[in-house]
Amino acid sequence: MEAPRLAHTMSSPTSPCEEVIKNLSLEAIQLCDRDGNKSQDSGIAEMEELPVPHNIKISNITCDSFKISWDMDSKSKDRITHYFIDLNKKENKNSNKFKHKDVPTKLVAKAVPLPMTVRGHWFLSPRTEYTVAVQTASKQVDGDYVVSEWSEIIEFCTADYSKVHLTQLLEKAEVIAGRMLKLSVFYRNQHKEYFDYIREHHGNAMQPSVKDNSGSHGSPISGKLEGIFFSCNTEFNTGKPPQDSPYGRYRYEIAAEKLFNPNTNLYFGDFYCMYTAYHYVILVIAPVGSPGDEFCKQRLPQLNIKDNKFLTCNEEDGVMVYHHAQDVILEVIYTDPVDLSLGTVAEITGHQLMSLSTANAKKDPSCKTCNISVGR
Repeated sequence: MEAPRLAHTMSSPTSPCEEVIKNLSLEAIQLCDRDGNKSQDSGIAEMEELPVPHNIKISNITCDSFKISWDMDSKSKDRITHYFIDLNKKENKNSNKFKHKDVPTKLVAKAVPLPMTVRGHWFLSPRTEYTVAVQTASKQVDGDYVVSEWSEIIEFCTADYSKVHLTQLLEKAEVIAGRMLKLSVFYRNQHKEYFDYIREHHGNAMQPSVKDNSGSHGSPISGKLEGIFFSCNTEFNTGKPPQDSPYGRYRYEIAAEKLFNPNTNLYFGDFYCMYTAYHYVILVIAPVGSPGDEFCKQRLPQLNIKDNKFLTCNEEDGVMVYHHAQDVILEVIYTDPVDLSLGTVAEITGHQLMSLSTANAKKDPSCKTCNISVGR
């Protein structure tokens, strides 16, 4: 049976849970520095008899929770009523010199059987490094506590979004996808030097590269999935790709059926915005059975290529017909190499709009449209 969640959560100006401190019941818990030195005004007394936690173990790590356990001497173990858990983002662990003495910094839990689950999106973010240390405490009749010394400091990193979290993002993206428009090509904009390099050094084949860290912080494809970025959005009035681009004045176009067909699988990868009114959806196209397909199958929600809200492929009168969502900007990652001979390269006539670039773009954590109820 899973242990109860933490009874109280407390924060500080450098703690991940600072935003909710105003809503919490702090009772009589006061500041206690991690190095074991007690604030003179804290009302917390030290008592050597309480066992110090050691051999701390972190397990079952998700993007917004983990389990913690430790060993401790049996002496005075029955006197323990609470655990104090000091949880901080790793980058903040040496930034405590400006903490005000009256600002609590601890998570406080009643003493429950170990391992204990620590959960809460208000102080845990995905793919983030944290430090944690533990004290045992005994609550006195007057409301004060006697405490042990702090344990050693342990470091760990939270996990990426799971399929469950990505499905929540998917459902949010479906709400604003809008009606479907026809498309006929996928396209990739780059500088002329890029295509010259591909011809000279890669035998004319564009090679997959590791996706950057743009989009949701917890996305399992960032920094891990290898692929080639393509666009497929069209202009409403012409039905053709826009002439402007943030990525270079040369455009590679390839017939949609060459990349997206019944021999490929389609996955939802991310949904985000960059402090703008328009939103981006990342989709992954992977040839069935390819390494990219196996990667996505384990981590991403799979979409029906014939029936979804973003990008569809259907046969009509013996011809493949393609549609894309009108109200989101689709970024499509194709996971296999693509030979330039399968399409054409030409210079575009429009502008290079660098403001539209999504390279390593940071997601707006305050947007209610594209965020879910776990750490950003």
